[in-house]
Parts: sequence; C-alpha cells; structure tokens
Amino acid sequence: MDYNEILQSARTCMGPYCKACPVCNGRACGNTIPGPGSKGLGVTFQRNYQKWQEICVQMDTICENRPADTSFDFFGKKLRLPVLAAPVGAMKMHYGDKYDDAAYNDLLVSACRDAGILACTGDGMDAAVMEGALRAIHHADGCGVPTVKPWDKDTIFAKLTQARKADPVAVAMDIDAAGLPFLKNHMPPAGSKTVEELRQIIEYAQKPFILKGIMTPAGARKALEAGAAGIVVSNHGGRVLDQCPATAEVLPAIVEAVAGRMKIFVDGGIRTGLEVFKALALGADGVLIGRPFVTMVYGGGAEGVRVYADKLQSELQDAMQMCGVHTLKEITRDQILRP
Repeated sequence: MDYNEILQSARTCMGPYCKACPVCNGRACGNTIPGPGSKGLGVTFQRNYQKWQEICVQMDTICENRPADTSFDFFGKKLRLPVLAAPVGAMKMHYGDKYDDAAYNDLLVSACRDAGILACTGDGMDAAVMEGALRAIHHADGCGVPTVKPWDKDTIFAKLTQARKADPVAVAMDIDAAGLPFLKNHMPPAGSKTVEELRQIIEYAQKPFILKGIMTPAGARKALEAGAAGIVVSNHGGRVLDQCPATAEVLPAIVEAVAGRMKIFVDGGIRTGLEVFKALALGADGVLIGRPFVTMVYGGGAEGVRVYADKLQSELQDAMQMCGVHTLKEITRDQILRP
C-alpha cells in the first residue's frame, strides 16, 4: 500500500468524527470532542497547522553533493528520524471501534520500533490503559515513552513504579492534560503541579523525564528547575484551551529561554518532513506527530506506520539537501524565512 491507499482505507473504518482528510489541518473535525478536533471554536488546531505553512525555507544548492543524515540521538537511543509518535488515548471514543487503547499501543509501539523511531503511549482513567501500554513497551525492548497524566501523587508514583519494570527509554507527563473535558470531575483527580511536586515526581521516575504541554518561556524555565530532561512545546492540539497561540509561534522564545540546557520537542500541526525541517530550524531537537499516526494505523496497521515514517524521512532529506545541509546539527534559522 502507498500513503494515499492507506488514507482511503482509513476512511472505511474511522469515525464518525475523524474524516481521515488528505491534509490533517483541523478544518473538517473543527471542535468535535469526542473526536479529533479541538476545544471551543476549534481554531487552535487549525492555527497550529497554518503557522507551519507560513514559514518558508531558504533554498541553497551550492554545496557538497552528499546524502543527508537524518539520524537522531534520543537519550542514548539512536533513531533514524527526529520524530516520535505522540501519545493518543481513548481510541474508540475519538477515532472508531477498530482499536481500543491496548490494541492501538501494542501495534504502534512495535511498528515504530521497527520503523526506526519511537512511540509515546497515552494514559487513561482506566488503569488498564497504562498497564497495556507498558506491556507493549516491555515487549518492544523498552522502545517507547509512557506518558502519565497529572494525577494525584500516589497515582503517579504507582504508575511510575510500573513503568520502571518496562524499562522505557524515557517517561513523560502531559502536564496540561487536566484541561481535557472528559477528565474533569473524574477519579483519580488530575490537576496542575508545582515545581516542587514535579521535582519529586521526576526524581522518583529514575528515567529521563519529559514534560509535555509547555507554551511559555516561564513554563520552560520551571520545567528546567524541576529537573526535566526535556519538554514538548505543545498546546495539546488545541484540546485543552481555546484560542492559544500556535506552537510554531512560541517555540523560538522557549528555545532562547532554555539555551541548550534540555532537549526541546514540539508538536501541533506537523504533518510532513518539510515541517519537521522547519521545526528544527526554529530550534527544536525533534518533533511529535499525533493524529496522522492514528490514521496510518487505522488504514494500514504496521505497514501504515512504516510508509509514513519513510515518507517523513524522504521529505526531510529532500529539504536538507535543497537547503544545503547534510546533518541535523547544520539546520539553523538561516534556512528559513519567517513572516
């Protein structure tokens, strides 16, 4: 199957909310939650995508003619791309009955490992969601990043204890997930965390810890103070707060605030290898991509993940070669033109 065939196949089994659009830009799904859309007016998802389109790349082919190396070091694990599949949960609620969370994570984690990248797994109100995700990561020799939601301290520590047994490359928390509509007023309780609370959680994890949901330089500095090894610049795809700025808009200031002291990832509207290139040029170390991986799994299973990873790598290599760079470290803001 090729990419377009996988999209067509996904349309037969996704829904009723996700349309498996040719371009996943938030226009068709709008503010559908449950579903893949975003909160309120649904504009933040669309803004995320649009702001990457407004950045232009600067072509320069007067350079050495050699292949572009897209390999990436993720806390000691060598990946062929600076790309991770983002954590996605409540599959049946949002995307259709073909997969529950356990089946989705089991397929995604192993398929990403085989494709030379890593998957982040989600969490849920049902404890079985994290348990299933950790089994998938354990079976994939630790090639995955379990993502815990900002529950109460006892619940988080219990989940991190389980995570140690799976021996993942790193662990993460989507610190902004308390804003998800379907998590409000549910048990266990979820909510914001202080720097000191995060410090205790990070120390307990005993793994490189990534905080997802950072949208300001102040937030990045607090994550650094708490001891995080990395952050994900993310507004949760517009699903936790309406009318946020796009991640592409806030990324440069966050990069300057961190000044190389932790790894910086970014998500939100990134769909192609060209947009991966733009994110790296703005200072990110790597990216997370969420909804398109769901479409690839629903439409093509493990083959869909491989096809999409191949597509991303080919597009990133093309952008690098046409802009005169041959390694990820050579990508700088000189290769882009911002509005």
